[in-house]
Amino acid sequence: MDRESRHDFYEIQRRQWKRSIFLFAVLILFYFLAIGIIALAVFLSVGVFAVPNFLSGPFVTKLLLWVLGVAVLIAGFHYYDARKFGAAYILKRLEARKPDLSDRYHKQLADTVEEMRIASGFPEVKPYVIPSFAINSMALVEADGTPAVAITEGLLADCTRDELQAVAAHELAHILRGDAFYVTLVCSLANFLEKLRAALEPEDISAEDRLESGGGGAPPVLIYGAVTLTSLVMHLLSTLLSREREILADAAASEIGRNPVALARALYKAHLKSSFVGDFSLTYSPLFIVAPALSSDEDEGFWSRLFNSHPPLMKRIRLLAQQARLRPAQVIEQVWESQRMREEARGVARSFEESHVSVSVDKAAAAVAAPEAQKVWQIQDASGKWQGPFGLEELVFLPYFSVVRSVRNIQEGVEASAREFPQVRLGLRNLGKNRPVDASRQNHCPRCRTLLADTFYEGVAVQACGRCGGKLVASSLVDRIILRREVAFSDALLAKAKEFRQQFLLNPVKKQRAKEKAAQNLCCPSCGQRMLARPYNYQYFIPVDKCLSCYKIWFDADELEILQILVEKKA
Repeated sequence: MDRESRHDFYEIQRRQWKRSIFLFAVLILFYFLAIGIIALAVFLSVGVFAVPNFLSGPFVTKLLLWVLGVAVLIAGFHYYDARKFGAAYILKRLEARKPDLSDRYHKQLADTVEEMRIASGFPEVKPYVIPSFAINSMALVEADGTPAVAITEGLLADCTRDELQAVAAHELAHILRGDAFYVTLVCSLANFLEKLRAALEPEDISAEDRLESGGGGAPPVLIYGAVTLTSLVMHLLSTLLSREREILADAAASEIGRNPVALARALYKAHLKSSFVGDFSLTYSPLFIVAPALSSDEDEGFWSRLFNSHPPLMKRIRLLAQQARLRPAQVIEQVWESQRMREEARGVARSFEESHVSVSVDKAAAAVAAPEAQKVWQIQDASGKWQGPFGLEELVFLPYFSVVRSVRNIQEGVEASAREFPQVRLGLRNLGKNRPVDASRQNHCPRCRTLLADTFYEGVAVQACGRCGGKLVASSLVDRIILRREVAFSDALLAKAKEFRQQFLLNPVKKQRAKEKAAQNLCCPSCGQRMLARPYNYQYFIPVDKCLSCYKIWFDADELEILQILVEKKA
């Protein structure tokens, strides 16, 4: 670690404050030049006609003072905005959240960041998790001065603990060196100018149409050119700043974590699985440990090197490998060997039929242990005809049900409006409290009515039915399961997935209708609302039972495993 990074945290803050003053002065100078160029473009376009003698000394002096004043105001606003809201804006755009300590992977992240915090001497560091399949990370400084490290779900799933430690050390090295805030500020500035350039981009209109509409077109083009030039300068500044500091942060991370090879392996994995993180603008690329991109291929051409926000991957790996007296090829070989060993160590998930030999007996026992609710209710439809009988859950979820509609209890022989029956009122009250109509069925399997057991599946907390094999999972947690590779799948499950792919993907409409019919009477075990058959997402059009009230998904036996197989095969 260099001499500067050995200071205590408060010395680092004082040094960053001094640098902030210098950076604010640079911002004022930049805005002075940028606004001056734009003002010059405007006056060259219209100033000759609007302001006589606009090149005279007094007018130029007034113009320069006006430009300086506007530059100070804009620089002050932008500096304040980036310092107070820059990190919060980025975390919100990335949908970053604090680690879920009930999740084993998230708990490991929190512990690892704490270890690296102690090693680097920070009083506090906040960890965040970005719900993205990409392998990436970033460092930020929040408005109150607290450092933050954000790690993607993909990195947590694919990297080992020592690689996670190395990545956390790299991000903390950025903060120790004072990079995080400055790169955030420069990237925010570049993003602002990029948006301004896009707003001023000339429309593709022919000269004849422009003349007919009365638009001259020249001033916007000149202003657009000036904004493009300043935007290009800021983009080059941010990329050059990032490239230099990434190499220095790699070196400092080796001092903090004492494991340069682990960082090299993590960088190579991130390169292999590099993709866009959220819907983020590429002007923020310098913030990440590797540049988010659609492709992991590196172009070594002049223009690519000029505009690339990060140094070449192999250069970084070579420098890190040299610290351990290794060749880059040996580091890459370690990555593939680790992947091979990880595949061999995966447990095997078996189909429901394989793990439950007496399936028919279980189903019969389920029917005896948890009989269906008594269907003693009839209701008048819009035409006045009696429909039914229904169970109470079915009754209240009918599309034409209302509390004023006539209802008949066959068992009691009573006919009245629905609100007159205490059973109906109690059921509706339970629904209003996000409980099932029959409160005794909360956290019970919606298929066989047995109590769901709390368990873990690939580090994620789920509720499972030991009788029918179904699983209830929060929709926000399913991606974590899909990302992780703790289990392999038996031949029977692979055959099921292949059959599903052939039958469903070739005829999704028919399969969807069958699924909807089977799910007619399915109610959410958590909140009691009716679950609907919907595709998992529009990338994997696999029907699952979703609760649109509490956002949980019910997977029947083997459905979650089939989804995992199909996603892994596609990947």
